[in-house]
Amino acid sequence: MLQPPDKLPDDRRRAWQQARETFNQAYRLQTQGDWAGAMAAYRRSIAYFPTAEAYTFLGSIYANLYLYEAAMAECQRAIALDPDFGNPYHDMGTYLMAQERWEEAIPWFQKALQARRFEARHYTHYHLGQICEKQGLWEAAMDHYRQALELAPDYQQARQALYTLYARQN
Repeated sequence: MLQPPDKLPDDRRRAWQQARETFNQAYRLQTQGDWAGAMAAYRRSIAYFPTAEAYTFLGSIYANLYLYEAAMAECQRAIALDPDFGNPYHDMGTYLMAQERWEEAIPWFQKALQARRFEARHYTHYHLGQICEKQGLWEAAMDHYRQALELAPDYQQARQALYTLYARQN
């Protein structure tokens, strides 16, 4: 999950390896639902060697606890550390959507789509489709759902959303 930085001195390489091991532990704890343990482990990972991934995943736990401002602060830290990492931009958009701040979410999703290091563009298109749908921009919504399906043909939520809009038009 964590990408190693280029050309670290030996002492920083050891710190990065500790951060990676601790990040992996944090991720396991998070997937098991131990959010307190995961938060502590992500913080330890950051203390060893700050990474955009650790800040982003720490933010996702805050969001699961509905602490959106804290979640977005972690995303901002991630972006400051690695502006090419798309996940925190995407997550900022989803946290704003969760607060029904639709218009504010759009530029964050657009930045996620432009990020060099981002593999979940189909989710971003789906979310942009949801926003367009809420705004009554059905053609734009359908375009985003189609783009999501081009990237992930088995993405059932996007397929269902697209079919629902087709049905509404008839």
